[in-house]
Amino acid sequence: MADALVDFRPSAPSFEGEHLLFSPAQPDADAVPLIFAFPNDYTIGITSLGYQVVWATLSRRRDLAVSRLFTDLAEPLPQNPELLGFSVSWELDYINIFKLLEQLGIPLRSRDRHPSHPLIFGGGPVLTGNPEPFAEFFDVILAGDGEVVLDPFIDAYQAVRGADRATQLQGLAQVPGIYIPSLYEVSYHSAEGEIAAITPVHPDIPAQVAKQTYKGNTLSCSTVVTERAAWENIFMVEVVRSCPEMCRFCLASYLTLPFRTASLDDGLIPAIQRGLQVTKRIGLLGASVTQHPQFDELLAFINRPEHGDVRLSIASVRTNTVTEALARTLSDRGTRSLTIAVESGSERLRQIVNKKLTNPEITQAAINAKAGGLKGLKLYGMAGIPGEEMADLDQTVDLLLGLKKSAPGLRLTYGCSTFVPKAHTPFQWFGVDKAAEKRLRHLQKHLRSNGIDYRPESYSWSVIQALISRGDRRLAPLLEQVRDYGDSLGSYKRAFKTMKGQLPPLGYYVHDQWSTDQILPWQHLQGPLPDETLKKHLDQSGALASV
Repeated sequence: MADALVDFRPSAPSFEGEHLLFSPAQPDADAVPLIFAFPNDYTIGITSLGYQVVWATLSRRRDLAVSRLFTDLAEPLPQNPELLGFSVSWELDYINIFKLLEQLGIPLRSRDRHPSHPLIFGGGPVLTGNPEPFAEFFDVILAGDGEVVLDPFIDAYQAVRGADRATQLQGLAQVPGIYIPSLYEVSYHSAEGEIAAITPVHPDIPAQVAKQTYKGNTLSCSTVVTERAAWENIFMVEVVRSCPEMCRFCLASYLTLPFRTASLDDGLIPAIQRGLQVTKRIGLLGASVTQHPQFDELLAFINRPEHGDVRLSIASVRTNTVTEALARTLSDRGTRSLTIAVESGSERLRQIVNKKLTNPEITQAAINAKAGGLKGLKLYGMAGIPGEEMADLDQTVDLLLGLKKSAPGLRLTYGCSTFVPKAHTPFQWFGVDKAAEKRLRHLQKHLRSNGIDYRPESYSWSVIQALISRGDRRLAPLLEQVRDYGDSLGSYKRAFKTMKGQLPPLGYYVHDQWSTDQILPWQHLQGPLPDETLKKHLDQSGALASV
């Protein structure tokens, strides 16, 4: 490659103190120089199990020479990398992607790059869900699970490594799960109108790109343990992937279907045993960890006398699986509180979102948590759920006050977010309820005055999250302007005002209820379930009749 990248060495502590749980390969002499980045601080990025696993997968290949990059820390970077990848877990981290590209001397837009620049690829839940707002900034997007897309991607790149960029991209586009945004043309009914069509620019480019799903029962576990992770010295093991409940708003469930459980004897226990060789802190991850069919056996293994000094953390668990025995195990292993998602105190709303849970089960979970020795219970819910009425909020208040009486002394925290529609879910056609901000304040007034620790998420930033989660390619120049204006809430309003007439207004993306017949920005990207199935689930929710 002709030009070297701008020298970029963030000033920060080194990678010392990492305990690697895999053996990186010694790169071949002609190995592809690759930078693998996380668009946030090292402490946050290294805590991402997805980032860890992808990094290890790439680093095990002799045909790659891999360097890691974070916003505050980098390994020695190659002067002429051929590939630069980003793991994207949070929509608003796009600002950091811009910063890193500019610090490396790489144009933001793929169309402005020349052969001396690396191919920019990305993956993760944000880009697999809806990559379109970022389509102009990535050359390649990997749609799906790393276990099944990474190696085919690298193999395909090796096959076209010496070709010109156009040939490289057309070759990569033939691989299942590899999406090349520049090879698809999007047309609109008008500058401010709906999408008219999404079509490949060449006949040999697939009309749809299907997310690739790993269906095995050996799931992920930590490849590195470090005291500088957000969860200090934690070894993480993925117990389940996806969730059998399929709450109709939930990207984590729908995008990762089908529900898979890790093998106990061949996966979970051996992994935990490896982790215990370097740390005494274990984290069990998954959307519904306690629904593993052998969870009691896993808990019994952790409860063995020789593991008495092990600290145990568990991701959000299904409420009706919170037993006194589980609470006691967690309490004995250093956990002070447990997290459950209830969504609402209204059983009617929970039926709409397909949350198979009753108020008595929530109450029993609180009683069991206290009886097992836990000090706190964190509950998560939402405001602005499609079909929500003020009476539903009052029922949420009644539920929490009832828990306070049923489990006196148990510290209750209620975290509440605004409903945000996500691609590939039955609620992708709904917008954000404009009344949600007022409803968040209603809950605050009635919960805090009664001694409930109420923690609402920012309604305004939820609006921006919705903008990106439902956005199309017309947002690219707007996102660039937002960064130039200072990356604040006001920057988005200013950018929309500046670009009036060039794209739909904010309300179109955020608040409008979209027709189930219109072309969605991600229409050419196939998730685990087809749209017809999502529409069926939407009809079953009864939410349309309630709004």
